[in-house]
Amino acid sequence: MRFTKRYTILLAGVLLTACQELPRYFSGEELLAKVGDKELVVDELRRSIPGGLTEADSSAYAHVFVDRWVRRQLKIREAEQLFSSSVADIDRQVEEYRQSLLVRKLDQFYVDRMVDTTFAAEDLEAYYNTHKSDFKLDRTIVKGCVVRVPKSYRQRSRLKELMASKQEARQQDFRDICLKQEFLMSDYATEWVNWSDFLSQLPTVRSASYEGLLLKNGVQEMSDESAYYYFRIDEVRRAGEAAPLDEVRSTIRRILFNGRQQQVIRDHEEQLYQSSMEAGDVRLYSTETASSAADKTE
Repeated sequence: MRFTKRYTILLAGVLLTACQELPRYFSGEELLAKVGDKELVVDELRRSIPGGLTEADSSAYAHVFVDRWVRRQLKIREAEQLFSSSVADIDRQVEEYRQSLLVRKLDQFYVDRMVDTTFAAEDLEAYYNTHKSDFKLDRTIVKGCVVRVPKSYRQRSRLKELMASKQEARQQDFRDICLKQEFLMSDYATEWVNWSDFLSQLPTVRSASYEGLLLKNGVQEMSDESAYYYFRIDEVRRAGEAAPLDEVRSTIRRILFNGRQQQVIRDHEEQLYQSSMEAGDVRLYSTETASSAADKTE
């Protein structure tokens, strides 16, 4: 784009006063560019200039901004000419989108102020018990523990005994020993883990099947050249069974929240409808008119 001397001076003035009030002789309505009946004024440029730019950067930004504005207006004008038959449909779509944005904003306004985001444990459990069939596992998961013990360690029998105990005090002794001896331990006693991830802690063979391990109780054992691997499987949920409540709490919270959210929206919509009807802001006429109009569009 070619810039006149006056145009360049005008841009410089905008930049110098970008963070200040424009003097009276330098109006925000001063024209920077015009395409057909579309006009770009100083205020539009000044509002778009980012803060913290140097004078040189601001000048470059201003020239690019004006150039892009002109090019965009030229393309819009050509599009309106080429697709004049579609303009009405585009305007309708834009209006529908504008209305959708407004309605969503209104719904969110009431959701933010009226939806309770806290859920009692009883609410989660009640929903889970009613909809267990909706939470089927697509994989086997387990709770348990794996510890790697060097073959040189002489107190292995004692360690296995503690690991197998049901008493919390003895379990704590087991964890303390593992920590003190710096044994590699993967403790899944209080969390569910994929069966494949559990097996990855053991010296398993990729092609072999280890489903039989899930049927055994107590402490089981594997070994490699340098260590013994003791492992305990406390709980099992197989693929196809209902997922444990602990695994789906967050999902249930989202479901319950969405339900509350939709209820708030419906309640507000109904209240707005009824109050507007009572105030006479809404009038419903014969449905025959609507039916006739619908028939004409077919």
